[in-house]
Amino acid sequence: MELRVSSVSIARGGIPLLEGVSFVLRAGGCLVLRGANGIGKTTLLRTIAGLQPALGGDISVGGDAIAYAAHADGLKSTLTVAENLAFWAAVYGTGAVDQALARMNLSELRDRQAANLSAGQKRRLGLARLLVTGRALWVLDEPTVSLDKASVALFAGVVRDHLKAGGAALIATHIDLGLDEAEVLELEPFRAKRNARGSGAFDSAFGGDFA
Repeated sequence: MELRVSSVSIARGGIPLLEGVSFVLRAGGCLVLRGANGIGKTTLLRTIAGLQPALGGDISVGGDAIAYAAHADGLKSTLTVAENLAFWAAVYGTGAVDQALARMNLSELRDRQAANLSAGQKRRLGLARLLVTGRALWVLDEPTVSLDKASVALFAGVVRDHLKAGGAALIATHIDLGLDEAEVLELEPFRAKRNARGSGAFDSAFGGDFA
């Protein structure tokens, strides 16, 4: 597995955000994206995941390698915890539901409806979906939102094991996950000139990463 991003430029709502982003992420590697609110972290991840086109440049990743986890947990509220994971396991053709439940400390909640979970429990269930995808590259947008300290450490362990098994992770986060093997890519040097004078300051003032 290799993700190669070459001179990629992205925009949101027609406004350029980042220009000339380049990096290579190989099997066993973890890359953390850092940057101010509104700089374009989410937009870059969505572009890499194939959910929107780039303005320019090239993104290369072999086969169906990407599992993307965004801000939304993507749960069906009327299904139980186990049924939610079984749904996604069926979509991806895997059968690792029990293992995923155990890894994300959800086994005791397997028969509880997703609608009755706390915010942190919903987040853990949303992240547990990664474990039933069978995909090598995890593209993660602020994955630790709503997680307490113990759950952050739990998830970091899951990521670490994924890397040891030959997977890779691309993560936008402001939280230190304690992954010593992770490299950091600061996005400020790639900020588009238009964004440097415009929307970035607006987004930061309101404390939301809408990119």
